Amino acid sequence: MAEHGLFEDRVVFITGAARGQGRAHAVRFAEEGADVIAVDLCAQLDTVAYPMSTPEDLDETVRLVEKTGRRIVAEHGDVRDRERMAEVLARGVEDFGRLDFVLANAGILPAAGAQGADIAAYTDAIGVMLNGVYFTIDAALPALLRNPDGGAIVITSSAAGFKPVSTDFGTMSHGAAGYTAAKHGVIGLMRHFARSLAEKNIRVNSVHPGGVATPMVLNEAMAQWVGEHPSFGESQQPLLGLPMMEPGDVSDAMVYLCGPAGRYLTGVALPVDAGLTVR
Repeated sequence: MAEHGLFEDRVVFITGAARGQGRAHAVRFAEEGADVIAVDLCAQLDTVAYPMSTPEDLDETVRLVEKTGRRIVAEHGDVRDRERMAEVLARGVEDFGRLDFVLANAGILPAAGAQGADIAAYTDAIGVMLNGVYFTIDAALPALLRNPDGGAIVITSSAAGFKPVSTDFGTMSHGAAGYTAAKHGVIGLMRHFARSLAEKNIRVNSVHPGGVATPMVLNEAMAQWVGEHPSFGESQQPLLGLPMMEPGDVSDAMVYLCGPAGRYLTGVALPVDAGLTVR
């Protein structure tokens, strides 16, 4: 069991926890001593061209968290369903007794292929990554507000919160528009909650990764889309000549923003992008 971690006996709620960044955050927070409430859709959306997470992926997150010695409540759920988020939270808080951190991480990238050209790709992007973020935080607030220590919320936005996914006429798609709009929009939600919750000692920030080596980015459909639209690939080149980020690099930022080193930070939109958005 983790001992004397930054988050010993704290509890974190993570959406999109079955794989990628969400899984990395779950394992990292568990290594720091936290118990985990995890949720993921574990199903396919018709507007997403690449394979999405599966129940087996969430099972693997459970295994990895339990391997650290910490506890985890893991459920299937759609962040677009506010009541389902509340149900998952209620079960986790009943088991663990408290809630300290919320990582609103669930995301999709419905830009590629014929699927991205469907108008439903726009509404799914907004539903998951803007409305879903709001529902996640709103469902978690009752438990956070009961915590005498306050807490921290971190929203996963993107470099696309500062610059659009579309780079020219050829890269326009309904899904790309929805992704860009949602990732910009959650900056507004972050600032709304940061101002509103400061008096309750709840800090709220957003993280804006560039390209991260996850199944959302590294898949056949996205590779084909990037190959067909070289301007997109050119626009995603960071200033620093570093390898592509791993999910754990984003987890470092999450730990910082939730931990004691980040105690003076709220209302911050933090790029973690090797300089991508400087261009």
